[in-house]
Amino acid sequence: MKKLLKILGILVGVIVLGIGILFFSMNEKEPAGTTGAAADELARAMEVAINKVAWDSTTYLSWTFQGRGEHDYVWDKDRNFVSISWDENKKVLLHTESVTGLAFVNGQTVEGEEKDKMIQEAWGYFCNDSFWLNPAVKAFDPGVERSVVTLDDGAKALKVSYKSGGVTPGDSYLWILDENNRPKEWKMWVSIIPFGGLSFTWEGWNAISTGALVSSTHASKLFTLQLANIKGGMDLASVGQTGDPFPGLVAQ
Repeated sequence: MKKLLKILGILVGVIVLGIGILFFSMNEKEPAGTTGAAADELARAMEVAINKVAWDSTTYLSWTFQGRGEHDYVWDKDRNFVSISWDENKKVLLHTESVTGLAFVNGQTVEGEEKDKMIQEAWGYFCNDSFWLNPAVKAFDPGVERSVVTLDDGAKALKVSYKSGGVTPGDSYLWILDENNRPKEWKMWVSIIPFGGLSFTWEGWNAISTGALVSSTHASKLFTLQLANIKGGMDLASVGQTGDPFPGLVAQ
């Protein structure tokens, strides 16, 4: 028994040491940026590069978020309605402004505490997964600060800091842009990750039917997030829907 405990102690020590090495090797101090007109200009250039005007005019979107689990979405941006399906048998029809809606398991209506729990779970998924769908259009949201950071190679990067609002206020992202001001990578300083500067690629850019550009692949040293089957347009047919995807859902 003592020998087993000693081996377990060594294993725990190795794991802790490995985590420590990972933290110090990957942790990067958040860079200071310069706010002002130049930062706003760079943010506007990024918006043009991904066609934010077309995004703003898009009414319907659908996609599958593949990360920790798979979540399927149909989103009506104009009415703030979204259908969220996961675990093969769960679905929530959510009104995103009031965070209210309908919940189903195996097609059967769920009520009471289970309904409330599913709605909150779906809301959390939507906040995360819709942000990854197109955060480049959120640089001028209320509570957002923009600044310019000069990289080691002299290139200018756009730092976007969410000072208030949202699910995790205080998070910052450093957009690294290509020669056409389209995002190719970002680095993150966020509360849910214990070290700063984790980098994700922004690649697999495709245009939806309205002309807005959306990135489908985000790879890091730790894992990859994939957004599949991204569709968008001005009518439900453009996202593969032949009927109302929100039956019974009303705005509260």
